Amino acid sequence: MAGLPAWTHTGLTQQLHFGVGVLDDVPGILRGLGVRRVLLVTTAGRLASDDGQRLAAVLGRARASTFAAVTSHVPAPIAQAALQQARRDGVDAVVSFGGGSCADLGKAVCYLTEQEQGTPGASYADRPALPHVSVPTTYSGAELTPFFGMTDPAARRKTGAGGPTVAPIAVVYDPVLTISTPPRVSAETGMNALAHCVEVVWSPRRSPEAEAVALGGAAAIVAALPRVVDDPADLDARTDMLAAAALAGRCLQNASMGVHHGLAQLIGGRTGIAHGLANAVMLAHAVRFNAEAVPEAVARIGEAIGAPDDPAGAIAALAERLGLPTGLSDCGVTDEDLDAVARMAVGNHNVAANPRPVSEDDARSLLAAAS
Repeated sequence: MAGLPAWTHTGLTQQLHFGVGVLDDVPGILRGLGVRRVLLVTTAGRLASDDGQRLAAVLGRARASTFAAVTSHVPAPIAQAALQQARRDGVDAVVSFGGGSCADLGKAVCYLTEQEQGTPGASYADRPALPHVSVPTTYSGAELTPFFGMTDPAARRKTGAGGPTVAPIAVVYDPVLTISTPPRVSAETGMNALAHCVEVVWSPRRSPEAEAVALGGAAAIVAALPRVVDDPADLDARTDMLAAAALAGRCLQNASMGVHHGLAQLIGGRTGIAHGLANAVMLAHAVRFNAEAVPEAVARIGEAIGAPDDPAGAIAALAERLGLPTGLSDCGVTDEDLDAVARMAVGNHNVAANPRPVSEDDARSLLAAAS
């Protein structure tokens, strides 16, 4: 494969369960892991929902504690509160239920527990201090990755952390649980999944398998996501999209992100807008920016999504087709915010990993184009 003279592909210790009704497999998964006291991490709304109550019933007496105060972008004080609760209640595992922020907070608890115990995972062969079973209800892909984002509310800055043992050890993909996810959230997180695939294809650190999975995921997403938004109750569409999102999450495990995710992360930390929304607005502009540096990769992306001549235009059209805003200004992002993000961009590790070098002026131009 062109551009990949040498590579390393790491397989994490992870089991995926996919299908209608697999939520009922959770007790068996926990028994297989040898855990007895779990912390359920979710939002108040998800916990109160019919699906949340179903999960609570499935967990039964294994649910020793519930932290239902998850908020977007995982503010550091929330992560510390969840950690203290996990410690107080003596849990030996985490079950996260909901979108990317729920999965990220679950991973944060696992990571911070390892730091406290002085046993941070250094290798894919290490065992986690707290096994994490993730039950996603959106298409973010956070349930599969070994990293998480966390925000400093005072600095209004989002950064990341993680390690090989922080990835959830089991993931339960039940398409029924996504039916109640609002169309707007589905559209935003679906575009986030597409962005993962796009950035993997041009990642300098991708493995051949990661690229193949990313291209397959991109093709599946553009086929399924409009169907989900058009008819949120269509279980077949939900099933197809959830399978596509799993591919988008899987490909992240052996690749780095770039300017697109770096800027989206900074925009979310600065302004509080949803990560998926920032992804949707920025993605086409990032494709145009990188096209001159990695034309073959962009061409492969275009072929995968059925737009070989103009992948950036097709991505922009998809976001509009889904009813999402087309500019950052439509999302409440101000010029002051854009200047702050541009200044922070050069210090962001995702931006630094982009295949085309990104200066502060480049970041400002990209943000201006997307505003």
